[in-house]
Amino acid sequence: MSETANATAQSAYLEIISFHLGEQVFCVNIMAVREIRGWAPSTTLPHTPPHVLGVINLRGSVIPVIDMAARLGLSAIEPTERSAIIVTNIAGKLVGLLVENVSDMITVNAEELQPAPEVLPTAERALTKAIIPHDEQMICYLDLDALFSDADELAA
Repeated sequence: MSETANATAQSAYLEIISFHLGEQVFCVNIMAVREIRGWAPSTTLPHTPPHVLGVINLRGSVIPVIDMAARLGLSAIEPTERSAIIVTNIAGKLVGLLVENVSDMITVNAEELQPAPEVLPTAERALTKAIIPHDEQMICYLDLDALFSDADELAA
């Protein structure tokens, strides 16, 4: 296979990390994920939005931890031993995303991506890159840049 054809074939696929928030499954692009850590308590900061849990020390770097369920308008997460912090790179900043548990790394064909339903208001629909039907479930593919477009939210 030629180099150009191989690059085209690879771009037709997307690698995602899926995770649970309540009964729903969400995912992010694996290229935005730096690492996945177990739950660790964070240090709260004054005057932060309710979905900002606080900050943690990641090998000398102070990073904010966001409760993804609360950020998406769901019930806040009660962390357990199965909870995880997905350390992501959003707009050049490291951010920890608290999720109930990480389910899988999945490779999906780009053709499987479906647009977000039009029943959502435009602003909320912009948070979802796509819906991915996979193994009898619907996975909501999140747009991290749109979710955290407010730079103050990512400041630690």
